Amino acid sequence: MHTGRAPTRAQLTAELGVTRATAGAVAAELQSLGLITVDARPAIAAGAQGRPSHRLAVDPAGPVVLAAQVHADGFRAALVGLGGTIVATAPGCGDVDADPVRVLRQVVSAGAELLEQTGRRCVGAGLAVPSAVAEPEGLALNPLHLAWPPGAPVRSLFAQCLAEAGITGPAPGAPVTGYAANDVNLGALAEHRHGAGRGARHLLCVATGHRGVGGALVLRGRLHTGSAGLALEVGHLTVDPQGRPCHCGSRGCLDVETDPLALLDAAGRTPGPESSLLHQARELLRTAYPDDPAVRAAAHLLIDRLGLGIAGLVNILNPDRVILGGLHRELLRADEERLRAGIAEGSLWGRSGEVPVLACTLDHNSLVGAAELAWQPILDDPLTLQET
Repeated sequence: MHTGRAPTRAQLTAELGVTRATAGAVAAELQSLGLITVDARPAIAAGAQGRPSHRLAVDPAGPVVLAAQVHADGFRAALVGLGGTIVATAPGCGDVDADPVRVLRQVVSAGAELLEQTGRRCVGAGLAVPSAVAEPEGLALNPLHLAWPPGAPVRSLFAQCLAEAGITGPAPGAPVTGYAANDVNLGALAEHRHGAGRGARHLLCVATGHRGVGGALVLRGRLHTGSAGLALEVGHLTVDPQGRPCHCGSRGCLDVETDPLALLDAAGRTPGPESSLLHQARELLRTAYPDDPAVRAAAHLLIDRLGLGIAGLVNILNPDRVILGGLHRELLRADEERLRAGIAEGSLWGRSGEVPVLACTLDHNSLVGAAELAWQPILDDPLTLQET
């Protein structure tokens, strides 16, 4: 139901591999929990024969989770229902304070206001941050493009702010559980369930944020995060040994060779204060790429660097699909043939170059991914929503 694979009771029966009676009982229970609606008498399509199966849908008035994202240019809070549907959203300020507690208090306050305005029941909370998040402690180890101290305990701070704001759920009066993870990891998870990654068994995601580059791997529906939550830090893959100095101490990393600032610099553009670097780089590609030789040359440079990095990752990971987000999505659209040729040139045996490379399709995939973290316990056991 959450991923759209069972819009009817007949399809739910097939997906679960159970009897029709059992599927009907499951649907009735989910309906009683306020998660789905059941239309027992759907309209009959013209020319159709027989009785149509009950229609199942996510309840549009059902519970939500609070999802939040912090990035280099601000933050955003949202309420997200089942199915990855954003119910309400509130963009935050353009400046991110050096104290993570202050930022997270603002984020949670914005979310609490949305909950009050909508009157929706909150059953969880998730946070996306532009940093590797170490497990099991929930520490943001390298928030390179924020002024936060390395190792900030973002998960516990997020939980603290949720408790201070009085946000409870899923059990009435119980403090809501807060989760936190890397933004690109969460974007990849959202795309796998609701976007360009649907159906992939080994999904590789490479994406630019507002600054820097991240990566993620989804294996058979679950994020591969490694032994301590730090897997797929692809931003620090070297694609030009003589390239730009990187924050990590190396040179020529994807992080500094293919992010929005790299495009603006290569095109000879000075970033302005009017909007985020990501927005400025996107607009430059969309408006100037066809006619401006400097912009075309800059885009080709980034595409070649990106192709080299993806080829190396594909050789190592052998995914069945690659999806690109942020500015990388725009680079793919600008010259898909050049990027595919670069991947193929660096690929082993030629097969790796044939892997499908697609643009991410969700506009706020990290937000939706943060919601996925919060929804997962409910997906695992919907009965936790029973009133106590």
